[in-house]
Amino acid sequence: MKTIESMKDKKVLVLGLAKSGVAAAELLHKLGAFVTVNDAKPFEDNKEAQSLLQQGITVICGHHPEDLLDDGFELVVKNPGIPYTNPIVADALARKLPIWTEVELAYQISEAPLVGITGSNGKTTTTSLLFDVLQASKKNPLIAGNIGTVACGVTAKATADEVVVMELSSFQLMGTETFKPHIAIWTNLFEAHIDYHGTMAEYGEAKFNITRNQDANDYLIYNADQEIVSNFAARSKAQLIPFSSSTILKDGISADDDMIYWMGEPYMPRDIIALPGKHNLENVLCVIASAILLQCDQQALAHTLQTFTGVKHRTQYVGEFQQRKFYNDSKATNTLATKSALSAFNTPIVLIAGGLDRGHSFEELRPYMSNVRAVVVSGETKVRFAEFAKDCGVSIIATVDTVNEAVPEAFRLSKSGDTILLSPSCASWDQYPSFEIRGDLFIAAVEKLQQ
Repeated sequence: MKTIESMKDKKVLVLGLAKSGVAAAELLHKLGAFVTVNDAKPFEDNKEAQSLLQQGITVICGHHPEDLLDDGFELVVKNPGIPYTNPIVADALARKLPIWTEVELAYQISEAPLVGITGSNGKTTTTSLLFDVLQASKKNPLIAGNIGTVACGVTAKATADEVVVMELSSFQLMGTETFKPHIAIWTNLFEAHIDYHGTMAEYGEAKFNITRNQDANDYLIYNADQEIVSNFAARSKAQLIPFSSSTILKDGISADDDMIYWMGEPYMPRDIIALPGKHNLENVLCVIASAILLQCDQQALAHTLQTFTGVKHRTQYVGEFQQRKFYNDSKATNTLATKSALSAFNTPIVLIAGGLDRGHSFEELRPYMSNVRAVVVSGETKVRFAEFAKDCGVSIIATVDTVNEAVPEAFRLSKSGDTILLSPSCASWDQYPSFEIRGDLFIAAVEKLQQ
């Protein structure tokens, strides 16, 4: 960990705990800051706050005092999920106080080079696959960020001969000031989180923070097939590495039906990639470009691409039974994600869908329903999704109560060579606490079917 003096004797407010708040408070305390933590959870029920108090950190729990910032704070480090409309955050903005997320701290103390990965979709798959490639190439990778491991906790232990692969949300990036990864990856940009950012333009600006401070010694790998991302990339001072799944590029990485190309020259055959779908091809192109820039072993790269079958709950290959392949895409909580999943397969699909009814339309899926043999629906949207599927020309539609029941029903409706795909296009909260639990139930039902 780099020793930085900028935090010494500085009065810092950490707003919101959870894992990132605890890690930030402990790090700031270690760096010599005068830290105060404010969290809404009452102290008597707040084990994290109790632990921080024992370490000598000031804690204010159970409420957010309106006059909290009158105590002379010089910096606010907030939980990424806390919106900028929060009264304390708004007050900090009015006072022109810097407002960070712990990602900024992670960068400032890191001895290891960083690879930062952002985008509306594909972040987790790209991060996980790149980590596996670097590990196979003995590059000593560490994984951090939005994928579940607090970034500043990882970089505090990272050494100069390691590489930190960091998944970054727009919420995290919005709270950065000097953050500068050596390699930045921007997978795509679709309309999302407008309730948090206000406009699509502001959402894009938050994402742009991944490259805003980069210079000519750094690299930005970006989606050349999206004009909006290309326009942002044109503002970057990094070396630009565009990627495309539709056009062969002479200045980046690209693919056609047969080959992956690096700088316009054939690099490796496309058919070694185990992950299905155009969206995953884009993720893979980002990973290959990063691996080349980091001088990874090409054989290790090829082997990892052949064996990596996806991140859990994200078009995850579960297994094959009686010539039917099963895929768990429980993370598909909206039509955009289900559209990507449906377009990933050339075989007939038995689609398992439905969940929480937010009132959104399924119309975006219509062009992708032509390859769907049958639909099995459950959850609050089961009637609406069944009507939509019927209107799309799907003649085989079954209604069940749970995902556990959906798997044997989907198998019954399928034929040899079919793909059975859980891609709900809806959140899980009408029946399940999380998409992870929904996906785990799907996996368990597939395993039971195979017994």
